[in-house]
Amino acid sequence: MDYFAHDTAVIDAGCQIGKGTKIWHFSHIMPKAVLGENCNIGQNVVVSPDVVLGNNVKVQNNVSIYTGVICEEDVFLGPSAVFTNIINPRSAVVRRDQYVKTVVKKGSTIGANATIICGNTLGEYCFIGAGSVVTKDVPAFALIVGNPGQQIGWMSKHGQRLHFNDGIAACPESNEKYEMVDGKVRLLVI
Repeated sequence: MDYFAHDTAVIDAGCQIGKGTKIWHFSHIMPKAVLGENCNIGQNVVVSPDVVLGNNVKVQNNVSIYTGVICEEDVFLGPSAVFTNIINPRSAVVRRDQYVKTVVKKGSTIGANATIICGNTLGEYCFIGAGSVVTKDVPAFALIVGNPGQQIGWMSKHGQRLHFNDGIAACPESNEKYEMVDGKVRLLVI
C-alpha cells in the first residue's frame, strides 16, 4: 500500500488511491472513486463513486464530495464545504441517473462552509470565500464571496489579491505578472 489510511477510515474495494495520499479519521472512500497522488483527506470526509481528485488535492474535515464532482490538481476544499449533484432533489423521487457534473479546475480554493451548486465549472486558481454559494460558472482567478456568490476581484496563483493598472497586475507575494483582456485574467509567462 503506497498511501496511508487511518484505522477508522473505510476504503471500499474498487477505488484508486495514489501514492503518498493520506486518509484520516472516519473518512469513507467509495468504489470507483479516484484519488491522485499526495492528496490529504481530512476527518469525516466522504468521497462518492466516480469522483475524481487530481494530485495534491487537500480536503479539510467534514466535506462530502458527491458523484459528478471532478477536482483537478492542487485544489483546496475548506472545512465543511458542500457540493450538490442534483438540481431538484426530492426524497421520494429517485434521480440517480440525473447527477450533474461539477468541475473544479487546477489550483482553485473553496473556503469553509461554501456551497457549490452542481453543473458549474470553477476556473483555474479561482478563490471562493468562506460561506459563499456558487450558482454559476466562475472565471479563472476570480474572487467570489456572498450568497449568491458575486465576483469582487481577482486572485493570484499564490492566493493574493490582484490590483490591475492598465490591464496589468503583479502578485505581491510572487511578483508574477497577470494580464486582463476582455474581462479575463491570465498569467503572463516571461
